[in-house]
Formats: sequence, structure tokens, C-alpha cells
Amino acid sequence: MKAIVFDEHGEIDKLRYTDVPEPVLGARDVMIKVRAAAANYTDIWARRGMPGVSIIMPHISGSDAAGEVVDIGSGVEGVSVGDEVMIHPGIGCQQCQYCANGEEFFCRNFKIWGFQTGPLDGGHAEYAKIPVSNVVYKPSNISWEEAASLPLILETVWRMLVVRARIRPGDTVLVWGAGGGLGTMAVQVCKLFNARAIAVASSDAKLSKASEMGAEFTINRSEQDVAQEVRRITERRGVDIVFEHVGQSTWPDSVRSLRYGGTVVVCGATTGFEANTDLRFLWNKQLNLLGSHMGSKADLMDALSFVERGLISPVVSEILPLKEVPKGQTLMEEDEAVGKIVYVP
Repeated sequence: MKAIVFDEHGEIDKLRYTDVPEPVLGARDVMIKVRAAAANYTDIWARRGMPGVSIIMPHISGSDAAGEVVDIGSGVEGVSVGDEVMIHPGIGCQQCQYCANGEEFFCRNFKIWGFQTGPLDGGHAEYAKIPVSNVVYKPSNISWEEAASLPLILETVWRMLVVRARIRPGDTVLVWGAGGGLGTMAVQVCKLFNARAIAVASSDAKLSKASEMGAEFTINRSEQDVAQEVRRITERRGVDIVFEHVGQSTWPDSVRSLRYGGTVVVCGATTGFEANTDLRFLWNKQLNLLGSHMGSKADLMDALSFVERGLISPVVSEILPLKEVPKGQTLMEEDEAVGKIVYVP
């Protein structure tokens, strides 16, 4: 089968579109014919190399995929050949207490499929295998490309805002990167809960998409001082929640933008991991700093129920042939994508 593969860390030129063997199924695995697979920043981290994370070589990235089941292992029940599915990318041991509680992200053996799995075990290929416990049925009202764009960002946003930050009607939420995959989902979840989203992005085109998705206010970070604009919009009160995934470059403004008793919830740090915090803000304003890592299969299924009802919509900006993964990663690195980039084998 064809796949995008790399054998060593480095720049875009390390990616190869080449032939590799089809996956070999275990007893509890299913194989899907990939109809579409999405781009995530984890693809770039895997290719570059990330301190403390072991990337198994040769490597196929891709943590989001949707397709048809074409084969099942001998121990698989409840899923049949021909089923249309999408993939929940969080893989636990399925034996520990955390996995039994549906909190596989706390499992000591937790891995993100297509990022920490391997060799040759990800979605940027013509065929992919996945444990049957990670299969979710594709909603009938969305396309293959839309389905592939959703799982990782949707469950991540749902856990951040709904489970961790406990978003409520009337909350004001500052959403960094509001034109990207995570941000466009976050804005829609704010709207779903009757909260007010303040969208921050680097261009008017991205802010236009955020407004279309339901953002009540917008800030162009290339032209405006974000903290000052937040003070103006909230009449000096500050926001209830900051949706943070950018990291080092935005963290000081995130903390400064919070109201007394407000919450920052963070799931990543695309600009760097060293975040300086003036601790006087933390104790005087009694702030809450929350970490959040992906989400559970239950989180994904909860959120998908709103996709099925048309209350949350996938946002796909680019559909590229699989062999153009290098172009997709370049668009992400240069912050050019609006919504999600999807690859089609």
C-alpha cells in the first residue's frame, strides 16, 4: 500500500510517499480502508522529534482517519466488514483501573495512535489497523473528509471546556488560535453552551471564519494588543476561561486576561513549553490553571451527538492528495490553515 513514511527526524524532506506492507491484524484489531485522514500538529512534532517522546521508526503519522472496515481480527465482536467508522486515537491498555473508568489518558501505557504507535502504524496510508475498542461509527450526515477531521480536536476541545473548565451559559471565553482546527471547534462549543467566545487569530480571514462559527468578538493578534482588547471587551473584568494551546508566546497574556477566580485550560504548546507566570496573579486573583490531554472515547461520543444534530460542524479548509502531506505540514508550520487539512489516499 502507499503511505507517507519517515525513517529519521528532520525537516519536510524526510517525508517519503512510498510502498509499505499492509498492516497485520491482531485478534482484537480491525483494518480500515482509509477514505480520508487529517493533519494534526502531532504529525510535525513526530517528524521533528520531541524531547521525552519516543517515535518508533519507520513511522507513519496520522492520528485521525475515517474509512470502511475491510477486515476484522478473530476476536472482534460488534463491528463488521463494510461498517463506516472513524477512529478515537487514544489507546490504553484496557486492563488498568484508569482504562476501566474510561480514563485511558491516565493509563501508564497510554499512546496516541499515529504519533506514539509503530512501526508503520498511523492514518496517513491507504489502509490502517486499530484496536476495535477505538472504533466509533461515522455520523451519516457528514462526508468522509469531515469525519476524518473531527476525532482528535473534537474530543480534546470537549474535555477542555466541558469536562475540565466546566463551561456554563454566560461565560466569556478567550479562544487562542480561533481560525485553526482546535479553535474553530472551541468557538462552536462556546456557542453550544451559550457562552461568549472572544476569538483571537492572526488574520482577518481566520477571524471571519470564527465569526461564522459563532464568535461574539474578534481580536487580530497581528494588529491589536490582546490583553488590552480583552479588558475593553469585558469592561476590565477579564474572561472566565482561557482556551490555551499555543503556549510560550501567549501564556503571559492568557494569565493577565483572566478575571478573579478565572480558569486557564491548556492542552498543548505549539510555540514552546517554557511559560513564564507572575505568581502574584495566581494567588491574588485565585486563578485556576488546568491541564487537559486529549479526551476519552466517551467524550468523543458525547460531542458527536451534537455533530449528528447539526449543532457542531466540521471545518475543513484544504483537501489534498495523500502524497501532498509535505504541503499540508508546511501550511500548518506557516500558520496558513483555516480549520483542518485533510488528506485523501
